[in-house]
Amino acid sequence: MIVRTAISDVDLDVPAHLDAVAHDAAGATALFVGTVRDHDPGASGEVVRLEYSAHPDAAATLADLAAAMDADDLRIAVTHRIGTLTVGEVAIVCAVSSAHRAEAFEVSRALVERIKAQLPVWKRQVTADGTTNWVGL
Repeated sequence: MIVRTAISDVDLDVPAHLDAVAHDAAGATALFVGTVRDHDPGASGEVVRLEYSAHPDAAATLADLAAAMDADDLRIAVTHRIGTLTVGEVAIVCAVSSAHRAEAFEVSRALVERIKAQLPVWKRQVTADGTTNWVGL
């Protein structure tokens, strides 16, 4: 069951994602929290912020990606942030609960990888010296 998919321009609430997938049949919950880090191989220096932008169809695409991973005993909640984020801020939250841990881990990882590869969200990295570069275009 898909309980939440969203593209958001406000701070992401990690506990709300955990609460959304909690249920009596869940023996496991896998949580992925992606945060902005201060470095990237494609950046020319120390990363100080990311500026995320999304295609108008990004929310529908995210819902489709989550639906493709859905199964009877799963609950999935995933949100990707857009806008300007500084180092340490949360860019994505993906929570998956299932009866067994292996499936929760597997689905969470696979969904995050699909989102990274297929979601039409792009980021502009800004470094301490003001240099910028786009990722995902």
